[in-house]
Amino acid sequence: MSNKRTYFDFNATAPLRDVAREAVFDALSSVGNASSIHGEGRRAHACIEHAREAVAALVGVAPDGVTFTSGGTEANHLAFAQVAARGASAILISAIEHPSVVAAAERAGAETGLSVTEIPVTADGCLDLDALSGLLAASGPRPYVSVMAANNETGVVQPILAISQLVKEAGGVLHADVIQIAGKESFDLGSNGVDMATLSAHKIGGPQGVGAFVLATDASVAARQTGGGQERGRRSGTENVSGIAGFGAAAKAALAEMRDGAFERVRALRDDLEVRLQRSGAEITVFGQSVDRLPNTSCFSAPGLKAETLLMQLDLGGFAVSAGAACSSGKVARSHVLAAMGVEERLSAGAIRVSLGWSSTEEEVEMFAQAWIRAACPVSGVADRVPTTATTLAVAEG
Repeated sequence: MSNKRTYFDFNATAPLRDVAREAVFDALSSVGNASSIHGEGRRAHACIEHAREAVAALVGVAPDGVTFTSGGTEANHLAFAQVAARGASAILISAIEHPSVVAAAERAGAETGLSVTEIPVTADGCLDLDALSGLLAASGPRPYVSVMAANNETGVVQPILAISQLVKEAGGVLHADVIQIAGKESFDLGSNGVDMATLSAHKIGGPQGVGAFVLATDASVAARQTGGGQERGRRSGTENVSGIAGFGAAAKAALAEMRDGAFERVRALRDDLEVRLQRSGAEITVFGQSVDRLPNTSCFSAPGLKAETLLMQLDLGGFAVSAGAACSSGKVARSHVLAAMGVEERLSAGAIRVSLGWSSTEEEVEMFAQAWIRAACPVSGVADRVPTTATTLAVAEG
């Protein structure tokens, strides 16, 4: 086993940023309950509010629109608690949502008596807008619609503005899981017509176990968790001050990176990887390659491969990648995302997701391409046809 490790699983969890670690330690070194009125309590409260401002800026909302939670899953459940509160007449979710959205939608459906309808996607992984129009027309006066802004497995970015226009014309409410797109591409809730959204700190280099439910405009929120009335009564419970502080620091750093165009460098690395794989002689399919994707994400396969075997071989070679979503108790099952895209099981069974980040390098990409080809194509000579850096650049530029 190689001693050097290469981490290409940023969509599962990003490494903790130095600034986030420092913010967490600073908060942990202080004492004070944010609900207390003494000086220590006020300092804890100020720490939370400072972080709230940073998280709000990341998605273009007012700080009062941010409610901190224990993570993305809780935030998604809080979002679907609004189904009844908003008087929804139907629940529509895309066919490629994260399992936490599916579970939250089903819970809301059971509580309200509303059925949950899936909106199909195209072969490229984009929401079928014609199908959405038809479903909205049959969904009553106020449908509640949930569509993730970018998919965690394929990286495909949805046409949220076009979706929101259809939803608004139907009198509906739009929730977007923006957990993957946040920090990688600029995403403003208001300009995209999104009513509410969910975020997770550890996807942008913050600590695990903290997230946020976000409103585009200030509105009443039906709480899932009641008690002491923290977070303006939207989510009771003593706040995780250190986690929230780290979330805020990560959000501020991520916003600065986007403004500096840092992920364009990552996009170039991702594209370079795909060129290397597709020119290797292996029969590679890159899912969603013809549409807009997150700059760091590539999901690909070749016929007849098994993801479990590939993951083990790559791990032994020092590479951390994924076979799909990481929130499945370590299980590798057929991707419901690829199934919704109509991908045959013989192809989806070998799908690997590579998700790069701010620390990824060209050398790591080149070494990974060679490792994948050796593992996936154990035919003499195939690995030798991995393009050199010069060849790859010539192809990309030509």
